[in-house]
Amino acid sequence: MSDRGRGAWATAPAVRAAFAAAGVSYLASAAVGSGVASGGVDLRGARWVHHALYLVTVGLAGLAVSSLAWSPSRAGWALLPAAVPLAVLPRLGPRRPRHPLVALSAAPFFAAGFVLSRK
Repeated sequence: MSDRGRGAWATAPAVRAAFAAAGVSYLASAAVGSGVASGGVDLRGARWVHHALYLVTVGLAGLAVSSLAWSPSRAGWALLPAAVPLAVLPRLGPRRPRHPLVALSAAPFFAAGFVLSRK
């Protein structure tokens, strides 16, 4: 058995937790963003909430992708492409029609990473 395979049982819960946390954060950010865009949520006095959720999502996604370095899981490869839309989002104005489309383009990568982290 290679050193890479040892301890897989110990890192598996950490990998699952990292991907679950990243996914929940992404869903929360998307829900708040959708609520604001539809007019159902008014964040005029607290726009920082959506910004904070975005930063938490980026940080947790980075942690999940970093599992490539500290675990035998390969799920990080599935989430890695989400870095592109997450990096582009701050450069798009929140009122531009492309903002939600770019944000939602990361969803399949979060879903794939989550599913693969369970295997």
